[in-house]
Amino acid sequence: MSRYGSSAEHRPVTYWRGYPIYAAHFVVIVMVASMLATVAVQTAGGGVILGRLTFDSSQVWRGEAWRALTYGFVNPASLSFALDMAMIIWFGREVEKVIGHRAFLFFYAILYLLSPVLLTVLGPWLSSGLAGEMGALAIFVAFATYFPDTPMIFNVLAKWMAVIFVGIFALVDLSNHAWAALFALLATCGFAYFYVRVQQGRINLPSIRLPRRGPKLRVLPDLPAKSPKSRKDAAVAADVDALLDKIAKSGLSSLTASERARLEKRREDLLGNPPKP
Repeated sequence: MSRYGSSAEHRPVTYWRGYPIYAAHFVVIVMVASMLATVAVQTAGGGVILGRLTFDSSQVWRGEAWRALTYGFVNPASLSFALDMAMIIWFGREVEKVIGHRAFLFFYAILYLLSPVLLTVLGPWLSSGLAGEMGALAIFVAFATYFPDTPMIFNVLAKWMAVIFVGIFALVDLSNHAWAALFALLATCGFAYFYVRVQQGRINLPSIRLPRRGPKLRVLPDLPAKSPKSRKDAAVAADVDALLDKIAKSGLSSLTASERARLEKRREDLLGNPPKP
C-alpha cells in the first residue's frame, strides 16, 4: 500500500512540461521572487524600504502590524536561502503528498506566522527582529516525523538527522545568547512535530462543545371549539361508517328497513341535499 494519499488533494496541483508541480513549488516560487525583488531594491539603494518590511517587535507594538506579514519577503541572496528553498521542495513535497495541498498550505501559513506572533507577545520583555523566510527546518522535522526511518546523508536516519539539526541550531543560539531565535526555532519545530502527530491521529485534540440554544417556543392560539354542526356531521359520518361496515360483512340485504331509511337519510345529510318528500 502506498504511504501517500490517492485523492486529488494528494496529487500534483498541475504539470509543467510533464513535471509535477506541488503547492510546495509555488511557495518556493513566491520566495524566489521575493529574493529577486530584495536584490533589486538593495541595488537601487532602497535599504530604508526593506527596513520597513522586516519584523521588529517594538515597532509592531507601536502599531506597525504589517511587519508580521512582510518579514518573510525580505530575502537577500545567499547560499543558506538556496538550501532552505531546496529543503522546502524536497521535504515539503513529500509531506504534502501525505496531508494534501490544503493541509500543507495551512501548515506552512502557521509556521510563517508563529514566530512573529510569539515574539510580539514576548516583545515587552524581549525586543527582537526577524527578516527572511523561515520554516525550512520545521518542514524537515515534519518529514522526519512522518518518515523517521528514511536514510539520509551517510545513511543516518531522518529522525536522528532532525535531532542533530535542531540541536546544533539550538546550541548556536544559546552560545550567541540569541534568545529570540532560540524561541522561534523551538516553537516552529515543536509545532511541526505536533501537527504531524495530530494528522496521524496519535494526538487527539480536545473537542469543544459550544452551548446550543434550544428551539424558540411559540404561543399558539387555542384551537376553535367544534361547532354543533361539526359535531353533528361527525355523528352522521360515524353512523354511515357503521352501516357500511355491516354491508361489507353481510351484504346489502342484511340491512333492515329502518337501517336502509337511516342510511339514505345520512347520505342526504352528508351531501347537504334536502330529503325527498
